[in-house]
This record gives sequence, C-alpha cells and structure tokens, in this order.
Amino acid sequence: MFNLIRRDLILQKRQLLIFAPFVCFFIFMNSHPALIFLIASVFIPLNTYAYDEKAETNILLNSLPYTRKEIIASRYVGAVVYMVLSIGFSSLALFIFNKPFTVTDMAIGSSLFLLFAALTFPLFYILKPGYISTVVIIGFIVTVILFQAAENFLAQHLTAITEFVTGLSTTTLYAGSAVAVLTLYAVSWIISSVIYFRKAF
Repeated sequence: MFNLIRRDLILQKRQLLIFAPFVCFFIFMNSHPALIFLIASVFIPLNTYAYDEKAETNILLNSLPYTRKEIIASRYVGAVVYMVLSIGFSSLALFIFNKPFTVTDMAIGSSLFLLFAALTFPLFYILKPGYISTVVIIGFIVTVILFQAAENFLAQHLTAITEFVTGLSTTTLYAGSAVAVLTLYAVSWIISSVIYFRKAF
C-alpha cells in the first residue's frame, strides 16, 4: 500500500514543481490561512486522480499484486499523508513570509479538506472518465462559495445557533467536529471500497 502512495509522488514530480509557487500565490493574495491550507491539501490528491483518469491507471493497478482493498486504502491514507505534508509546508511558507495563522486555521483547513475528499472520492469510481475532473473542480469552487455564504447567513440570521456554537468550549467544538468529519471520511472509504470491488476494468 505504501508503495502505491510513493508512486503518486513519483508520478507527480513535474506537478510538484508548481506546488510551492501555487501556495505562495495565495499567500501573496492575502487569502485566509484556512483557505490556503485547504487548497494546498487538495493539490496532490486531485492531481493524482486527474492523472489516473487520463492514463486509465486502474487497469494497470488491478494487474499488479495489490488487492482492491489496498488500492482504495492507499487513496484514503495517502490523502491524509499529503494533507499533513501540505499543511506543514504551508505553515512554513506563512511563517517565512510573516503571515499570521493559528492552529484553528489548520484545523479548519484540514477538516474542510477531509470533508471535500469524503464527498468527492467516491465520484471517481462512479462517474465516467472525462467528466470527473470537471465535476470535482466545479464542486470544489461551489463548496468554497457555499461555505462562505452559509457562514455569513448563520452569523446574520441564526443567532441562536451561532450563540450555541460560540458557547461551546474549544475542546468540545474541536472534538465534535473531528468526530463528525472522520466518521464521514470513514463512510466515504467504505462506499468507495464497495463501488471499486464491484467495478469491472
């Protein structure tokens, strides 16, 4: 499984050359740190799926001595590994350019990435090749827009919910959010596994 994760990094050597400038661009644009962490985390997994879609890699992977369970596991575990590395790099870049950020920003960015991954990863095994990248990119943009709109709506109109959330302790809020996101991520993993097991290549 870990060889499959390493394979993704090797295949993306050229794309990784633009990873640093890509992250720095959003830093120079004074984007919110949580958004920077989210965008950085999405970069490698999304490129991996886009590459596999073009090269029809799943046919090759199923001819290698890996089970379908290991292939799916490498996707989900790899996404978490890439997320950690991306957030680490982004934190270093923000520090170097003297841009303030907090642990809360990191938590929000990583939670949004896991939520995005949980909702989109199964689509790569449902949709036909050629449509996946377009759907996911549009979905990502819509998700960011809806998240900002929902945040503004809650702040302005649903004061009771806002007061309840702000009244929770930081530990409770973090723990509850983490459990919810990780549960959704695990459910997504199971769904992708079931779809992949039944898919013919």
